[in-house]
Amino acid sequence: MITSVLVANRGEIACRIFRTCHELGIRTVAVHSDPDANALHTRVADTAVRLPGAAPADTYLRADLIVKAALASGADAVHPGYGFLSENADFARAVLDAGLVWIGPPPSAIEAMASKTRAKELMGLAPLGDVTPADLPVLVKAAAGGGGRGMRVVRRMEDLTAALESARAEAAGAFGDGEVFVEPYIEDGRHVEVQILADTHGTVWALGTRDCSLQRRHQKVIEEAPAPGLPDDLRAELHELAVRAARAVDYVGAGTVEFLVSGTRAHFLEMNTRLQVEHPVTEAVFGIDLVAEQIRVAEGTPLPDEPPRAGGHAVEARLYAEDPARDWTPQTGTLHHFSVPPSVRLDTGYANGDDIGVHYDPMLAKVVAYAPTRAEAVRKLAGALEKATIHGPTTNRDLLVNSLRHKEFTTARMDTGFYDRHLTELVGGSGEPYAPLAAALADAVGRSRFGGWRNLHSAPQTKRYAMAGEEHEVRYRHTRDGGLEADGVRVLHANAGGVVLEVNGVQRKFEVARYGDWVYVGRTSLRALPRFPDPAAQHAPGSLLAPMPGTVVRVADGLTEGTAVEAGQPLLWLEAMKMEHRITAPHTGTLSELNAVVGQQVTVASLLAVVRPT
Repeated sequence: MITSVLVANRGEIACRIFRTCHELGIRTVAVHSDPDANALHTRVADTAVRLPGAAPADTYLRADLIVKAALASGADAVHPGYGFLSENADFARAVLDAGLVWIGPPPSAIEAMASKTRAKELMGLAPLGDVTPADLPVLVKAAAGGGGRGMRVVRRMEDLTAALESARAEAAGAFGDGEVFVEPYIEDGRHVEVQILADTHGTVWALGTRDCSLQRRHQKVIEEAPAPGLPDDLRAELHELAVRAARAVDYVGAGTVEFLVSGTRAHFLEMNTRLQVEHPVTEAVFGIDLVAEQIRVAEGTPLPDEPPRAGGHAVEARLYAEDPARDWTPQTGTLHHFSVPPSVRLDTGYANGDDIGVHYDPMLAKVVAYAPTRAEAVRKLAGALEKATIHGPTTNRDLLVNSLRHKEFTTARMDTGFYDRHLTELVGGSGEPYAPLAAALADAVGRSRFGGWRNLHSAPQTKRYAMAGEEHEVRYRHTRDGGLEADGVRVLHANAGGVVLEVNGVQRKFEVARYGDWVYVGRTSLRALPRFPDPAAQHAPGSLLAPMPGTVVRVADGLTEGTAVEAGQPLLWLEAMKMEHRITAPHTGTLSELNAVVGQQVTVASLLAVVRPT
């Protein structure tokens, strides 16, 4: 009987597993890097053990340190979570060799399936060898790990070498394994997967299908169960292939078999020998706790011959601290306030006041809605996200809401190219038009308490805000009765926390919160601007500023001051939040200044280079 579990992971992953452990009466142990010393998963665990350092390679990827932490803390079992070392056979062996219970599949099964190249061979498939122009487009893919890291789409032969190098570097940094392979890239496919659960007595469950087609950078954004619109014979084929894959490697525990579905054909992608981020949608439709089942299987408890019956529909959205309108750039800073309506499930690794740093994945939370039908579940999730309070760095919340309400998604006609086709329209918009006025009125109430009016008609007060990349100036006046007025808008109520306006006879209510220069009006974020711009903040035309804190990991070969560059040409690469980000030339010209060097740590808005336009 397991009494204490160490989770070899962090953030939302660890918090989710701890929740089930606490419900089962199992003591919990967290491990943490130095940046995570006060992270939520560290705070909610019964015991926490430090892994000195910040980089994953020095902390969460150190199997030896994690095994020592488990022994030192008195844990009798290790759960690998669903990232970092979760698909590392050597780690599983080290846990077992230390006399601990491994809550996962046998090392032999991990070894057989953890490498996508070996998994394809096991299923009678093989990656591409020598790529020719006739093979394009192709996908360069990391052999280990997942989450979209180490993946590059190549459409031109001249881009293949750079894509291979970049994918190898990213895969090595994220998984400790730089092996990559190449396979055909299917443009219009749906990403469909089957959840499996197997015990040590020979029983294997196929727990339905999930659709994970909405992806950015090959990382899933919105998932649902069951996958909509699949013919019965195709669904049965997917279940059969998934069970066959599990039995082929004597699988034990929870795992996922992934496919790309094109028309009525299923193409095997890989088998993930771990729990997936999107497992809550399967839990919702089957009414089970997959983590609890993993623990029971690890204890030797047999599964019933048949899984429970599925019912209803569930949809999950991954909320990221990122800006989809700026090439999905990760965002950092303080998460001042974060809450969602109680009608949905929230799995998160953050609480109010926590800092979102640069070292790890930018996912804030998973938000999951369940309902009797797909349409109801989609509507519930979109409404909950719209009403969520998120005061902090920019997120993909609006993208998620707009995606869930897009006709292509509501009619279940989406595929993996959804964001390639629709990103511009989904992130478009300049924010709530009355947000700057509401922010100014709330600020005026907080500062003046409506005193100091004159018999003479006073001049209007002005305030400036930055919203959605544009500057807005608003004007308002104090009235003799202690109120406020603005041209064309009737102010019904105003205090520091909220404003009610009447616009064309319709009441508009706005909740307002302020943290320093940042103001949040409903779903819209604004930055209060000084009355006069700071001349020192100006940069020369063509200046390339760091979009986030990070590390310079590459500079283009032969790039020196005086080099001629073309618009869009990659100049250097930053690594932040476990992803590589290209910094490209804003226009054709000459590199007149280069401040970045490999290994350099940079902060937001650091001047990296200057390209003088031709």
